[in-house]
Amino acid sequence: MQRRNFLKTAAVMAGAAAFPDFLQAAEKNNKNVLIIVCDDLGAHDLGCYGNTLHETPNLDRLARQGMRFTQGYASCAVCSPTRASLQTGKYPARLGITDWIPGVPINKIKNRFDPEMEIIRTEKQLELEEVTIADYFKAKGYSTAFLGKWHLGETEKYYPKNQGYDTNFAGTRKGAPYAPNHYYAPYNNPKIKPEGEKGEYLTDRIGDESAKRLAELCEGEKPFYMLTCFYTVHTPIKPRKDLEEYYRKKLEARPNKIWDNPSYAAMVHCMDVNCGKILDVLKDKGLEDDTIVIFTSDNGGLTAHKKGPTSNYPLRSGKGFYYEGGIREPYLFRVPGVTRPGSECGYPIITNDIFPTVIEATGGQLLPQLHKDGLSLMPLLSGKKDRLAREDLFWHFPHYHGEGERPCSTVRSGDYKLIRHYEGPTLELYNLREDISEKNDLSEKMPEKVKQLEQKLDNWLEKMNAKIPEKI
Repeated sequence: MQRRNFLKTAAVMAGAAAFPDFLQAAEKNNKNVLIIVCDDLGAHDLGCYGNTLHETPNLDRLARQGMRFTQGYASCAVCSPTRASLQTGKYPARLGITDWIPGVPINKIKNRFDPEMEIIRTEKQLELEEVTIADYFKAKGYSTAFLGKWHLGETEKYYPKNQGYDTNFAGTRKGAPYAPNHYYAPYNNPKIKPEGEKGEYLTDRIGDESAKRLAELCEGEKPFYMLTCFYTVHTPIKPRKDLEEYYRKKLEARPNKIWDNPSYAAMVHCMDVNCGKILDVLKDKGLEDDTIVIFTSDNGGLTAHKKGPTSNYPLRSGKGFYYEGGIREPYLFRVPGVTRPGSECGYPIITNDIFPTVIEATGGQLLPQLHKDGLSLMPLLSGKKDRLAREDLFWHFPHYHGEGERPCSTVRSGDYKLIRHYEGPTLELYNLREDISEKNDLSEKMPEKVKQLEQKLDNWLEKMNAKIPEKI
């Protein structure tokens, strides 16, 4: 179903004082939705995921109140594709957005094994014909709001207000804070108005604006869907000085063998503080029991670039790569009346699953013609099931990444994971149950398993109409 047809159907039915069947929901299930997305957050950067340096009491509390997923994946190892998947419930390969927008300039690609290998370019925007999660909730009668990092289009035509969001604060084409001040005001961001006073910190500003907007939505007559996407902890690593000093002293008093960057720790801490501001609004307004809350990130923590600011240990590598450190993410869900406090789930999930999950959680009818590549997590969140009717997860990255990754496709099937590169050494096979650090390549020892997973991968790539790099 294309966006124009979806919106046309919704508008016609709304004009007739009735929602179409796919938007119907019992009033008691017509809950609000709040999603918070961090940028470049590592799988173990939160206290509730085992971090022994970073202090994240607000997100740790959210984990205690709901369900924590221990095998959650981003749909890409870089940002824009994952964000497109969140908006649509589709794999990046289906959308054609398979790299950060606009991608690495050709003249800066230095990691090619074969100079004759074709350079694939990503799509430069989330097309307006796509039905977004905001389109869905707006058609359902919700107020919708976006705050923070967008990074899904090079021009304003593709910004949030043309993708289903009533309001947009700070969302532009940029994937990182604007130079020269980056995280400090003046921000040089055309969607941050009024401009902050010199020295104001961007994460605090987005947190304050999110809390303010959420309070307004809570006072409104409509249910609401709000998405806040922090720029934190994307480079440049520019923390608040008071928090950086706090962690510097903490590390001096007690050195940490895994996490040892006070600047990065300060940025994570500040993000958590601002998540607390947002979550406190729901509590203050008495809407905790009426609001679904989801927290996640867009790709793994940055570890490969020079001396990476964080550690994904025991996971291998980080942002930009298709080892576990590049695609594993924290996932926290609090669905009132559904999730059991302090519960955990070890079933693998992916970004594509968010859209269908919130549809079902708000009492709507699932729309697989829209969220084609996602499954509702409600059976897992309710504890009624410990798995879904899905064995395989897929990734496709037909590009060269600045961190060193080469064009590749990946499938996880059960405990096994196959990475296939399109040049240089090609095949890697790992058993994630036995080898979470992906140290023991089984591809030569298990040729039949490789053959089986390659066939699954080829079938999926054909179904996605994926762009495959070839020699030119």
